[in-house]
Amino acid sequence: MRSNMTEPEKRMWYQCLKQLPHRFRRQRPFGPYIVDFYCAEQKLVIEIDGDSHTTDDAITYDAERTAFLEGLGLRVVRFGNLEVMENIDGVFDRLNEELRPSLKS
Repeated sequence: MRSNMTEPEKRMWYQCLKQLPHRFRRQRPFGPYIVDFYCAEQKLVIEIDGDSHTTDDAITYDAERTAFLEGLGLRVVRFGNLEVMENIDGVFDRLNEELRPSLKS
């Protein structure tokens, strides 16, 4: 676990997650994995992916990690560093959509 956030994580935390009406935690462990952000109320995991997530090995690892987390009944949403740094308003809008109550009956 890291005590210092990356710049994209700081932007996500202060300019996005702190503005939402849901409580998020940072660096939450699940089994062998530690997720960037987690909202227990919504069972939502948010991951911020840097350039290291674009290799074939990293893509495979992330797919296994996502499958593990989804197996626990969690939803996983991923954003790239660049998206967070250059389009935080779009990230905020997407999270609002993810957090909107389901209209299923």
